[in-house]
Amino acid sequence: MEKIFSSEWLGRPLTIKTGKVAKQANAAVWVQYGETVVQATVVQSKSERDGIDFFPLMVDFEEKLYAAGIIKGSRWIKREGRPTDQSVLTGRMIDRSIRPLFDESDRRDIQVIITVLAVDQENDHDVVSLIAASAALSISGVNWQGPIGGVRVALIENNFIFNPTYEEQAKSTLDLIVAGTQKRVIMIEAGAQEIKEEKMLEAIMLGQEKLQGALDLIIQMKKELAPALKVKVEKDLDKDQIAAEEEKKQLLEISRSWLKDNVENILFDKQYYTKGERKAAVSAIKDALDKYLKTQDISADKRSFAIKKTAEEMIEAAVTNGILEKKKRVDGRAITEIRNLEAEVAILPRDHGTALFSRGETQVMSIVTLGAPGLEQSLEGLEGQTKKSFMHHYNFPPYSVGEAAPLRGTGRREVGHGALAEKALMPIIPTKEIFPYTLRVVSETLGSNGSSSMASTCAATLALMDAGVPIKRPVAGIAMGLASNEDMSKWEVLTDIQDLEDGKGGMDFKITGTSEGLTAIQLDTKTIGLDKDIIKKTLSQGRQALNEILDVLTKTIPAPRAELSKYAPRIVSFKVDPEKIGAIIGPGGKIINKIIDETGVSIDIEDDGLVMVCGSDVAMVNEAVKQVKQIVHVFTAGEVVTGKVVRLLDFGAFVALGPNQDGMVHVSELAPYRIEKPGDFLNIGDEVTVKVKEVDEQGRVNLSMKEVKENAHLWQAEKGKSTGNNNPGRYNNQRNDKRPRNFNRSRS
Repeated sequence: MEKIFSSEWLGRPLTIKTGKVAKQANAAVWVQYGETVVQATVVQSKSERDGIDFFPLMVDFEEKLYAAGIIKGSRWIKREGRPTDQSVLTGRMIDRSIRPLFDESDRRDIQVIITVLAVDQENDHDVVSLIAASAALSISGVNWQGPIGGVRVALIENNFIFNPTYEEQAKSTLDLIVAGTQKRVIMIEAGAQEIKEEKMLEAIMLGQEKLQGALDLIIQMKKELAPALKVKVEKDLDKDQIAAEEEKKQLLEISRSWLKDNVENILFDKQYYTKGERKAAVSAIKDALDKYLKTQDISADKRSFAIKKTAEEMIEAAVTNGILEKKKRVDGRAITEIRNLEAEVAILPRDHGTALFSRGETQVMSIVTLGAPGLEQSLEGLEGQTKKSFMHHYNFPPYSVGEAAPLRGTGRREVGHGALAEKALMPIIPTKEIFPYTLRVVSETLGSNGSSSMASTCAATLALMDAGVPIKRPVAGIAMGLASNEDMSKWEVLTDIQDLEDGKGGMDFKITGTSEGLTAIQLDTKTIGLDKDIIKKTLSQGRQALNEILDVLTKTIPAPRAELSKYAPRIVSFKVDPEKIGAIIGPGGKIINKIIDETGVSIDIEDDGLVMVCGSDVAMVNEAVKQVKQIVHVFTAGEVVTGKVVRLLDFGAFVALGPNQDGMVHVSELAPYRIEKPGDFLNIGDEVTVKVKEVDEQGRVNLSMKEVKENAHLWQAEKGKSTGNNNPGRYNNQRNDKRPRNFNRSRS
């Protein structure tokens, strides 16, 4: 039987329906906000997956184009293909929000599938999807300590807007999603236009408050439905199996007891500066435990089981305890200390801009490529078709962590890390009017040990400056961590986390910003959530780290280079009257294609009249610019122009002033003496210099040659001078009856 739960949330009705569709799933819901509808389903396997040492959660997010009434634009493929980057990012956002509240010891596969069924182009579906996932999990019977809620926060003219419409998002200087429980923040995803830390903290805490409306509705639904839907998985064990389980428990207790007494002696007996040294210390602990268990006459397979189940867990606990009780880190750093920073630019000879940034053993090389405006990326999704001219792509090869593994193409992690750095950099990228290039930055992770995405932000900033991109200010990034006990009564914020510090009770709180404010935040946590004090401390301590890194960046390259690389294409941009765009293009594109063919450039024209000419040959770029400007040029009295004679009539000569514009020199204006016939003085194809006398009300351009000294050489021999006694009336300038009404040459 269908159950419907509804309430008013932030000015719009929020409705959750369940019991009608997808009945074979553990749980299925439809969540509607406005006219945006999202389905979420949850399925948990009945049995555990053998041989795995991780929690098998799958979160899949699907955008269906029918939700927006769209048929795929490709001529050949109409079915949805691989997920768009935006779909991947939304799925990751939901995953990061729900994952901390699962029992990580569970080895049964859990799959959450979120499908967008309808969008109203007003209410963004990502927050609705987060709520749908939470609602489905809450009544699924799986071991999940939810529910959670989520909300989007915008900032428009210093006023916070909650769950803004698409139109409001476009005006906002903040795009923040907060997910959390009734008391704590679980997940943060933010992009910002250099917002101060104090304002960001206010936005986060207000978001945590405003998500309560959706959370209350889910709690109401859970109270009514969860008991009837709860799934229990029980094992029927015989005597031997019960004995085996008891033996396992005793073995784990023995192992944990030994580790509790010995881990710190090995882990903190010296400072382990490198990842390799820390890995060796971990291996030494496992080897020592294996030897101890062997002395207890425990078989090899059972020793392996015990080590796998207990060693990593107890090592993480020892690392956390060292930080909480002694403020001591395994590598010897202070709580607020950043690892060694190194940066350099121009490391490759022909690329348009390059940089190498290292923070400890994390090392990223970023390469900038400048391209023509027409190379911008076209996007197709539920919001329709859009374009982007700045792209940041992130690669994470297996050698960066010392592993040998097949290259399988771009994964969800690469998409997510690349998008985070892109979001961080967007506020400082110049507008198309200032710098009309299409920009692609590729960050290659050469070494990874703690937040290569933040290193990518730093390396990309340096590479953009090396390429001569006039960014507003440098952007730096840092990953902040956390050590905390189970109930979070004790905690300590860590600056610049690495390997062993990213365990249970921790967080990965990535912060990016300029000297003026924050540009992005991304929070994952392995805790029950963060309170205001932790977030405030993290933002404050993070600002100190950002300032330290920004100092290194600006010392490496103080400002964007004044000149582009000689290998980069050149773009000249200028504005024309939008009404003259048709004249530039010509019938069927004839004129613009002729210029492109002759010069080898690319020409892009915006609807507002912005013309961008791009090419690798500066001379050809300038020639193309000249031709385009000639097409749209509006002549004024007094201008001096050089052109070729294109027609000769009895009363004057027509001179080409531009690709499709002629002017006329009346016979009386050819020379300082009388000429009877223009053909006696000029030939078609002659190059002459003329002065614009006037542009009449019909747009006709009247010219003079006799007022231009550059033509003096034509008069020296009094070429074409009349010797007869002709009717002087020919020179009374009454020409309208003989002159063509419109003497602009046809563009066809």
